[in-house]
Formats: sequence, structure tokens, C-alpha cells
Amino acid sequence: MIATVWGVAAGAGVIAYQATKLPPIDALTVPKRPPNIAILDENGVMLANRGDTGGAAVRIADLPPYLPKAFIAIEDRRFFSHVGIDPQGMLRALIRNIAGGGMVQGGSTLTQQLAKNLFLTQERTVSRKIQEAILALWLEHKYSKNQILELYLNRVYFGSGAYGVEAAAEKYFGHGARNVTVPEAAILAGLVKAPTRLAPNRNPSGAAERACQVVEAMRQEGFVTDAMAALALAHPAKTVRDQNASAVNYAADFVMDALDDTIGAIDEDIAVSTTLDGGLQALAEAALADALDRKGAAFGVGQGALVALAPDGAIKALVGGRNYAESQFDRAASAKRQPGSAFKPFVYLAALEAGLNPDSVREDAPINVKGWQPENYAHEYFGPVSLTKALSLSLNTVAVRLGLEVGPKAIVRVAHRLGIASDLSANPSIALGTSEVTPLEIVAAYAAFANSGIGVQPQIISRVKTASGKLLYQRKGARNGRVIDPNYVAMMNTMMQETLLTGTARKASVPGWQAAGKTGTSQEFRDAWFIGYTSHLVAGVWLGNDDNSPTKKASGGNLPVEIWSRFMRSAHNGVPPQPLPGGFWHGFGPGGVPVAENNGWPSLPGLFGAPPASQVRQVAAPPAPPPEGWPVQRNDARPGPGGPVPPADIPNAGALGHKQRAQSGMQNFFDALFGG
Repeated sequence: MIATVWGVAAGAGVIAYQATKLPPIDALTVPKRPPNIAILDENGVMLANRGDTGGAAVRIADLPPYLPKAFIAIEDRRFFSHVGIDPQGMLRALIRNIAGGGMVQGGSTLTQQLAKNLFLTQERTVSRKIQEAILALWLEHKYSKNQILELYLNRVYFGSGAYGVEAAAEKYFGHGARNVTVPEAAILAGLVKAPTRLAPNRNPSGAAERACQVVEAMRQEGFVTDAMAALALAHPAKTVRDQNASAVNYAADFVMDALDDTIGAIDEDIAVSTTLDGGLQALAEAALADALDRKGAAFGVGQGALVALAPDGAIKALVGGRNYAESQFDRAASAKRQPGSAFKPFVYLAALEAGLNPDSVREDAPINVKGWQPENYAHEYFGPVSLTKALSLSLNTVAVRLGLEVGPKAIVRVAHRLGIASDLSANPSIALGTSEVTPLEIVAAYAAFANSGIGVQPQIISRVKTASGKLLYQRKGARNGRVIDPNYVAMMNTMMQETLLTGTARKASVPGWQAAGKTGTSQEFRDAWFIGYTSHLVAGVWLGNDDNSPTKKASGGNLPVEIWSRFMRSAHNGVPPQPLPGGFWHGFGPGGVPVAENNGWPSLPGLFGAPPASQVRQVAAPPAPPPEGWPVQRNDARPGPGGPVPPADIPNAGALGHKQRAQSGMQNFFDALFGG
């Protein structure tokens, strides 16, 4: 009797001593769960989860009943009857540990496991077990059984970086916890014993064997019927491909970067609605990956990127590489590469603003600029050619001559005005795209050609809400106003459409749609580009190597065009065709009035500059240009309903039909060369 009393006293003393090592019970609170960030596409479909947990918190009431019961069956059958610790379970574990000569079984209840996850380290010692028991008693005193079970399901680790049952269900099965089946519930419940060792994506046989034990335990406890158990055993759960390796994570990373600038610190679960289209994102990923898998080695291309925007700047798809698991570097938004001839539209636009037009003629012939002798891709020359032919065939000598006529600084101004944010070197080689840009910024700059001349800012976040529905952020229109006169938009559409009809992008097409664009290939075939657009989408493809090594003659007209065409054709399936809103240029009418028309296409609602159906649009020639540095006032700008609103001026845009110094050609060649 005395020995028993002393034993109890000693035990109480040990418990009291261990309790002193814990924070004061009255000050103890359950640590706040790290916030989850759910990233959704424009239709509310889940694209990715971000945050330390990787999944949103769920309520037991929203789960199928057999899911929490699976954990009770395999981990703690007396959960609803004990007070946080289970003496029977502890005694059974003690006997097995003595028989095994070490710590073989823990004997912890679900409440004790929760206490360990919330407050303690993972060490397996007697001291920690006592502290675990004390905290379990406190949890049982403070919370109901369902609250404890809900906390447990949202906090326990399931391997592969997934914390909580929602994250685990998404990770392993590709859907939320609300939709798990009985065999999937068995997999999840079986994981908590050894989440790393039994992860089904790493050890499918071990996970399946453990799941069978869980199903049998559920049957014994009456949580499932014999028929349900037999069905679950006959049709075990199948895991999905690791979502963290999907190329959608490039877009998710971009969203997270933008989110930090949008709402700042995050202290609760949020849902981020994006402009992304999940279907287009999948099409873009497949188009890029399949082409590189099939032909990447033959062309010496190791990486690529694809960006697609709506003409208003909303990002619809963004793929920053061929394999996210191997490289998380986002080449779409962060890689600066030479655009080559894909930069030439800015050169030609500067020439139009200086007084030229698509029918203006320049000499395609060898040229020497202070020792620099740029050549055409095919090393052949056509003599006098129109600007339309020169751009469609990507004749380098004509682009250089135009650059010298208008001046490199004018080209830089045009590119920056349309949305190029990178630093550009104002030298003669700028005409051939030697200054580096990112795929995202140059595709965004092309959007002005697709929407009748309105500058855009690429946007990916539409709205941010808390899990309770509180609105934290709502995107408002972010445009740069009119950056191209509508007359020049029609001219650029005409010249760049010819690139797809007879020029370097003859293999590119979107059946039923008016499309235009430009190929690009940098020095020594280090970069290959194609950027093209319809009234529905603007998309760009870049291919190359991360170490900037040359490819095996990958050029804009081969593999990039192939990838672009596959993506764009699929992206336009089922979409009613609409014309390019800026129309096309058809020369000068009587009295030198420029004429543009849309070939009988209906007007495009919501975008400024679309002509009425089947009606030729005649635009009166504007007055002579003002002195250098003065803005050109425009009073004819009228936005369509809900469309982009242009500002009052376009900086330093020349007047259409008035010949400025560019028209004098070689007369001012040396002035341009040495004076900028």
C-alpha cells in the first residue's frame, strides 16, 4: 500500500514537473493555421493552392461521413469515449514496445496527435509523451469532439508537403476532400502513420496495403457495409500526376508575385480569381511541351515560353518553361531575350508616323553602317520593295534603312509607348531587335495592334476574397489610353497580315479569322519567336536555350509558328469569328484621303475603331504636325460601350499623308546616322 502511494506521488510529481515546462494553460491557444491561397481561373475552377498548408480549411459537416470515420477506425477507435488519453491503448502500446525492445507503437489518441502537431516537437521520448497527455486533456476540456476532429483533419501532415485533408486530396487525387471516395478516404487515413514512407505517389504498393487495413477496420467498426468494403477493395484509389509539377505553376507563381503588390500581408484563407482560362492554359502547356518533346532535340531547343492575352491585356495563359518540376524559372515573365525581327513592327510604326505608308518603297540592297553590314536571312536582295513586302519577308536591310531614317530614338519612343518596359539601346541595330525584352512585355505591346490602338497593361488578378466572402480587391481597368492612331493600326494590320499570307509565317493560320503577326530570329539562331494576334487573342511563343547557346537553325517561321498555330486554332474553336477592329488599309482615295475597310465583317462591340458592317471607312487627313515635342490633339476619339477610353493625344505622332524627313530617304541618311 505504501509503495503504491509513493508510486502515485512520484507519478504526480513527474507530471507536475513536465507541466512546468509548458506555457501557462490559461494562456494557451491553438496556433492560428497558416493561411491558404486558392488560385482560381476566370470560371472559378481551381488552378493551384499556395501557402504552407496547400489546402483550404474544411468543416466536418461538408465531408462525406466515412472520411473522418476512416481516421477514427484506424487511429483511435475509442475517440468518442475517452477524455483525451486512452489508458487501454497506452497499456497495449507499452506491452508491444517492451516486447519489441524499443519504441514500436505510440498509443497516442487523435487528441494526443493533434496536441503534438500543434504544440510539441516530433521527438519520441517519455518526457514528450507526458506533455502530450497534459495538452490532450486541455484540448478535450476546451473543445468538443467534433471540433478536435476537425482541427486534426485540417492540421495533420499527409506527406509530399500537404498539410490537412483538403491539400492531401488535391495533391493525390486531383479534387477536394468533399469528393473523396471510400478507397481514397482509406488511403488518406492510412497515411498519417508514416506520411513520407506511405505517400501513394512514392510508394503505391505500401499505400494500397495500408488502405486495405483501413477498409477492414472501417468494416469492423460498422462505418461501412460489407458491400462498400468489398467494392473499395476491388477498386482501389488511383493517384493523379503530381500537380506541383504542372506548368500551371508558372502562372500560379506569377499570381503570387502580383498578389504581394496587390493586397500585402495575408493572415487568413483567401481565394484569388484570375483572368486565366484553365482550358487555354492546358492547351498552351500541351502545345509547348509536345512540340519540344517531338522536335526540340532536332532543333537544338531546350526551353520555351508561351503567353496569351486578351486584347485588353488580361492574361489568359502563361507557360514559363517546358517542365516546372525541373526548373521553376519563369521564362515568360522574367527571361530577357533578343526579339530579333519580332521587334520590327515598332520600327515600321515609327516609319508610318514619320509619313510613310505600306506602299512606300525602299531599297533592299546591301548596306554598310560604319562597318556594320547587316544582311538578310537568305542572303538575297530584291531591290526596290514596298514596306508591306519588306516587313512580310522580314528584310533586314530595309528595317535598318527605316531605322536610320526615323532615328533610333523614335523607335525606342514608340516601343516604350506601346508597353515595352525594358531598357532599349537607341543605336542602329535596334531596328533588328538587339535589345532584350521579356515575352510577356512584347506580347502585351502587340495587343495595341489587336485592339485598334489602345495601350494595355498585362493583368492576371481579377478579384481577391476571403474564405468568408469579404472582398479585398477588385481589379479596375488599367490601360495606357490610345497609343496608335487608328489609321496606322489599319496599315500595321495590313502589313502584318501579309506575313501570314505570303511572308515568313506562311504556315501560321487560324481558319475563319483575320490574323496578323511577326516572326523573329536573333543572332546565330539563339532565339526564335512568333507573335501573332486576332481580335480574340494575342499570343507569343519564344524558343531557345537557358545558357543562350545557339539552336540548330530554329527560326521564327518553323517551330514557333507550329506551336502558335496549334494553340490558336484550338483556342478559337467554337468562338464566333470577329474582324480585327482596326480594319485594313486600302491605299488613298480621291484627294489623298486614306481608306480603310473591314471587308464586310461586322463591327466588333466594345472596341474603339471598328467600322460599321460592310462599310468602307474614310478618314480625313489630319492637319500638319505640330512642332517637335508638342502632343497631337485628337477630338475624334469615341470609345465603344465599355471599351478602352483613349486619352487626348499620342506623343509625337506624325501626320498621315504628310511627308516628313523620312520620305527624303538617302538625302538625310548621314544626318540620321550621326545625329540620331
